[in-house]
Amino acid sequence: MKKVEFFMLLLCFIAASSLVSADPPTCPADLGGKCSDSDDWQGDFFPEIPKIKYEGPSSKNPLAYRWYNAEEEILGKKMKDWFRFSVAFWHTFRGTGGDPFGAATKYWPWEDGTNSVSMAKRRMRANFEFLKKLGVDWWCFHDRDIAPDGTTLEESNKNLDEVIELAKELQKGSKIKPLWGTAQLFLHPRYMHGGATSSEVGVYAYAAAQVKKAMEVTHYLGGENYVFWGGREGYQTLLNTDMGRELDHLARFFEAAVAYKKKIGFKGKSTASFSCPVFSLMGVIAQ
Repeated sequence: MKKVEFFMLLLCFIAASSLVSADPPTCPADLGGKCSDSDDWQGDFFPEIPKIKYEGPSSKNPLAYRWYNAEEEILGKKMKDWFRFSVAFWHTFRGTGGDPFGAATKYWPWEDGTNSVSMAKRRMRANFEFLKKLGVDWWCFHDRDIAPDGTTLEESNKNLDEVIELAKELQKGSKIKPLWGTAQLFLHPRYMHGGATSSEVGVYAYAAAQVKKAMEVTHYLGGENYVFWGGREGYQTLLNTDMGRELDHLARFFEAAVAYKKKIGFKGKSTASFSCPVFSLMGVIAQ
């Protein structure tokens, strides 16, 4: 072998070795155990899924709309304006497929097993790719679904702000925005007896502060509505409740929320939803 050929071969080998050993500048959406501390990514989160299009009732394509034609006008209004479909972040990206009787059955390839801010940002990027491929302009969220709970309220708010800034950036150049946002006042043990109906002043105050922040970020992202979901509100059992007092707490909570909504200029609609087995709707109506 000539010296020149040998020298060129050696250079190629060195270059190839450098590429193999070098750390990747970004992380693949399918992590493969790499880059667990980064929210950077390369390629698609759903690489083999094209943008979903309307193909009509006769289509046999499972990844196509058969009846929903976003641009079709019905009674002077486009179908996408009649049906404002939204992607629920918690079901879509935080659901594990598990239930009270069994373990998780669903695993996203970009998950690294942590609930870090970097992981939260990666989920948010996946969410926006999902929305764009579906052709859906709306999404909805709980604050703790999209950003991890910290050891203090201040830390939790800081985590949320960081993820919200990414969401704001990803919204640019699109019509995508939240249909609604809300505060998760049910998962943490502090809310075992509710948040807005809690008899513990510290829990009540924490819930109010959490709603305040959740309303702010919903407004910041251009959200259309703010939701109060009372899945934990009300009594644990009839043995330890004072329904009248709980309803008074709830009413004051709503009054404060409405006042703050006006203060920050949020024009969205505020909606309350309660789970019938948890709270007496007749009690609310009577009050």
